Amino acid sequence: MRQIDRLPFILAGILFLLAWLLGFPMRAQSAPLDDVQCTVILDAASGKTLYQDGVCDQRFSPASTFKVPLSLIGYDAGVLGDEHTPTWDYKPEFNAVKRDQKAVDPTIWEKDSILWFSREITRRLGEKNFAGYVSKFDYGNNDVSGNQGKNDGLTHSWVNSSLKITPIEQVNFLRRLLDRKLPVSAKAYDMTKAIIPTFQADDWSVQGKTGSTRLRNDADKVQDKRSLGWFVGWARKGDQRIVFARLVVDTKRTDMPKGLKTRAGFLKDLPELIK
Repeated sequence: MRQIDRLPFILAGILFLLAWLLGFPMRAQSAPLDDVQCTVILDAASGKTLYQDGVCDQRFSPASTFKVPLSLIGYDAGVLGDEHTPTWDYKPEFNAVKRDQKAVDPTIWEKDSILWFSREITRRLGEKNFAGYVSKFDYGNNDVSGNQGKNDGLTHSWVNSSLKITPIEQVNFLRRLLDRKLPVSAKAYDMTKAIIPTFQADDWSVQGKTGSTRLRNDADKVQDKRSLGWFVGWARKGDQRIVFARLVVDTKRTDMPKGLKTRAGFLKDLPELIK
């Protein structure tokens, strides 16, 4: 190799050595991702904020809380019939976890949070109808395009993908549901309320949906080691009716899905938050 050909390699080595000696980073480092927690409760009738704490205006994947609007969509479009119709059998191509490998109806779908059943609903809707409903609902950022370059919005957009929503947007959507101000049929409202799971928190009767997922950043280049837990819904005690959303995003490992842990915490806290 001639002397002049070695020059670029020698200069590169010198620059690398200087950077190392001066403590410059060899590659860009991502900023640490902060934990996020929010609890927001509104009076369902007036919209008055009864309680709010934490970061409630940052959008995240709705995960399985999307089963609430998807129920409205399914019943309005005629894909779903009643609490137990249709019942769809599990197929190996659904590639579900073992606990979800069973026959599922709308009630089981909501109670056990069955992802493959959601995807069968959206497949039957088709891309145009699905996107149209989400847009008419003005649900979060309305983005059902899915993962970039994968053309999977119809079946993946609401789980750690393009569709995102804030806790504030969650409770405002739930108020419109309870007030029947969404563009769906009376049957869609009635059936959705019939299949959303019910819980007790002292004197409060609570209906709501959990959501759990692991996160990644928008560019999908840096692994986000946080996991997400939602619990959203409505509750009644006597004449008082509320809508609520609780969100927890952190790196803490739990012995149960984060959505279930978030729900347990909210049900425990609710009687003290609203008296």
